[in-house]
Amino acid sequence: MNNTDPEQRWHEGRTTFQRVYDIVLGTQSFQTAPEIADRAKCSETGAREALEQLVEMGIAEQDEGRPARYRRNDAYLTWKRIESLAKEHRPEVLRERVEALLEQDATFQEQYGVPDPDAVTDEDLPTDSHDELHEHWEDLSEWRTVRRDIRVLRRAVQRSETRSEDGAHV
Repeated sequence: MNNTDPEQRWHEGRTTFQRVYDIVLGTQSFQTAPEIADRAKCSETGAREALEQLVEMGIAEQDEGRPARYRRNDAYLTWKRIESLAKEHRPEVLRERVEALLEQDATFQEQYGVPDPDAVTDEDLPTDSHDELHEHWEDLSEWRTVRRDIRVLRRAVQRSETRSEDGAHV
């Protein structure tokens, strides 16, 4: 493995299953097994076998169409993030982060005069300056991220508290 090509090292250093797993985690839109096999540098059969396992494990999801298509399961990634946060942080640290995000959320609500980012309409945004419009779209994207992080962190607080009660927290 003296090859300096990162893709070649990735191919040689990972099993077919691991490569398909890597590809699926980066796949937001449905793709066929041959498309995933091509990206994972493996056979279509190998990709199908790995994809079936990943679907069974809840890491990937399969659509009902023909041919079968696959993508990552965002619920799995959320669960994994919650578990990681709960393992790495005490409940009080997570609660502090939730409080800071709630303050950011309140600031956005006050700034835009609506309860959530999806309530902002095109009429609420400036149309005379492209830069200003772009800033507002970035704000709304950040606001949605704040809302998502609040939900994830609240679940992590609950999980961390459960881990602490079970004696699993270091």
